Amino acid sequence: MPRFGRDGYCWRMKPSWFRRYLLPGVVFQSAVIAGGYGTGREIVEFFLSLGPTPGLAAMAVSTLIWSAVAATTFEFARTFRTFEYRGFFQRLLGRGWLAFEITYVLMMLLVLAVIGAAAGAIVDETFGWPYAVGVVGAISAVAALLFFGSSAIERVLAGWSFVLYGVYIALVVFSLARWGGQVSQAFSASALEGSWLLNGVRYAGYNLSAGAVVLFTVRHIQTRKEAVSAGLLTGLIGILPALFLYLAMVGHYPEITERAVPANFLLEALGSRTFQVLFQVVLFGTLIETGGGMIHALNERIVATRHEAGHDTPPWVRSVVAVVCLGVAVSLTPLGLIELISAGYGTITWGFIVFYVIPILTLGIWMLRRRGAREAKAGTDP
Repeated sequence: MPRFGRDGYCWRMKPSWFRRYLLPGVVFQSAVIAGGYGTGREIVEFFLSLGPTPGLAAMAVSTLIWSAVAATTFEFARTFRTFEYRGFFQRLLGRGWLAFEITYVLMMLLVLAVIGAAAGAIVDETFGWPYAVGVVGAISAVAALLFFGSSAIERVLAGWSFVLYGVYIALVVFSLARWGGQVSQAFSASALEGSWLLNGVRYAGYNLSAGAVVLFTVRHIQTRKEAVSAGLLTGLIGILPALFLYLAMVGHYPEITERAVPANFLLEALGSRTFQVLFQVVLFGTLIETGGGMIHALNERIVATRHEAGHDTPPWVRSVVAVVCLGVAVSLTPLGLIELISAGYGTITWGFIVFYVIPILTLGIWMLRRRGAREAKAGTDP
């Protein structure tokens, strides 16, 4: 008979290779792409604004940090059986876990506001529809997704990510075929200087709010090798669509940096209305992915807390939590996409670095080594 743990995971039915090695990275990518990453606005703010070469170096820094933090996070969650952020940070920070939750909720609301603003901008610029249609549409879709729980969210995030990769690859291929010369010239004229290291750290830091989102997928990971491998792959999976978009944008540097939705600038320059509509439909789906993923992490924390108190959580509660969070976030959308990203993300970034990145790469590694030494002494395999 299969043996199930308290978290509902079946330990005698080994998950697929995809779920053990790639799913965490796919969900991570789904959580970070949001409105700013997918539209190109974050890529401008943190990378391309520095210049083509420094921006690429900053992107490499972010990737290395993501991979290191993800690998340690996955092994920590696997070892201590903590698959939602409350349990994870209680184990890592003790009573200080609440500081992470405050930071996470603030970031979640800001990201949801960015999603609403991006959705409004997409339907306005692409279809000429009212801004509010995009905002309401994104909110409704996120609430509907969350109603169905973890399994449905895994399938939707994984499936849509493959669609997204296909569209982004097509975008960079079309762009390089047409403007490859300009891209090469832009890199040749750019020197490695400026705050590329700091921007790489900042971008990695605030996007590591996705570390809380991806925890529920770690249930599928069974060994240390799987945890570390999945973590290292997470950084690469998370950054590749950004790299594709970045390379396409470099051919239009510096004028593209002034656009609220740089991806629209690229699509208009390509001149294909069909591809523009396809890209924006896929992009709209990524907004739903990110919003759903971030609120799902909060829902998992609520479900775990209620379970400890001996209460079940009906599916409708998940949607209610989504509507409340999105309702608060909508009040911020009038600020606009550029202002939300440039003003809001910079401050909250440091909270994730202080309450997550530094602790997991220091205290977390120490706790894992101490646990490993104890298990080795007892003759068990970590």
